[in-house]
Amino acid sequence: MSSEMVNPTFESEQKANAVSAPMRVLRLLWADKFAFVAVLFLIVIFAFAIFGPALLGDVAAKTNLRARNAAPFVLDRGFLYILGGDALGRPLLARIIVAAQNTMVIAAGAVSASLVIGTMLGLVAGYAGRWTGEIVMRLADVIMSFPSLLLAVIVLYMLEPSIANLVLVLAITRIPIYLRTTRAEMLEVRERMFVQAARVMGASNIRIVFRHILPVILPTLLTIGTLDFAFVMLAESALSFLGIGIQPPEITWGLMVSQGRQYLTSAWWLAFWPGLAIILTTMSLNLLSSWMRIALNPTQRWRLETGGKKND
Repeated sequence: MSSEMVNPTFESEQKANAVSAPMRVLRLLWADKFAFVAVLFLIVIFAFAIFGPALLGDVAAKTNLRARNAAPFVLDRGFLYILGGDALGRPLLARIIVAAQNTMVIAAGAVSASLVIGTMLGLVAGYAGRWTGEIVMRLADVIMSFPSLLLAVIVLYMLEPSIANLVLVLAITRIPIYLRTTRAEMLEVRERMFVQAARVMGASNIRIVFRHILPVILPTLLTIGTLDFAFVMLAESALSFLGIGIQPPEITWGLMVSQGRQYLTSAWWLAFWPGLAIILTTMSLNLLSSWMRIALNPTQRWRLETGGKKND
């Protein structure tokens, strides 16, 4: 009888915790209004990236020479021309929405790949023997000895400037950041008492690393990854601006800025709107990274919790 009474109570507590976790995140976000607005903006951008090409792909690619370099805020040609038209008369709003997909795919792919590879190498370098760690760190030093954009320029001149190659190049240049961060955190965390206790209890090295150490390191890596997402976006835009990034008919925000620079004196909006999209997205990512640095740190989280209570 008692066991039957305990199980429903335990299940109800589990459900309550599952429901309260998202609410707690929302409360922490609401405590930082700038981060809250940044998250809303990023949700809109990712929605554009997911659904934009399917909904507006044909409109963004259709030329209309009568609307060539059409001025913004003139609704005679429809709402999609509210930001103006490009050199071929295509609506800038539709093209910015469609271009969000390639821009986000490149940034997300490069950050995800570099985070996973760099974290794995950093765990090996921090937990394995001295010589293994030294070899891995020297590999990171070799990659960091080349400026990231210069390395990307050299590689993309030899390879075809496709989305896959851009993700590969940008991921390689960002691996040392996660590798060195993970190794530094690992060297500190592996000496803590709970790791020593797990080792005494007979836990395997793999279990200690992935069950006990990695969850402690992961919040730091996610914060860096959010900030790095903005850097990769800017790097992709710079490569497209130099003409060695994505090539037409594919499109990114950086390529749109590059295509509009020759019209800066006569049609400034061709480069201004995609440039503004880049600025707002990177700014939102920076604000989110700053919020995550506090929210994921138990010793600093009280600032958001007390701020949220005051606002309530």
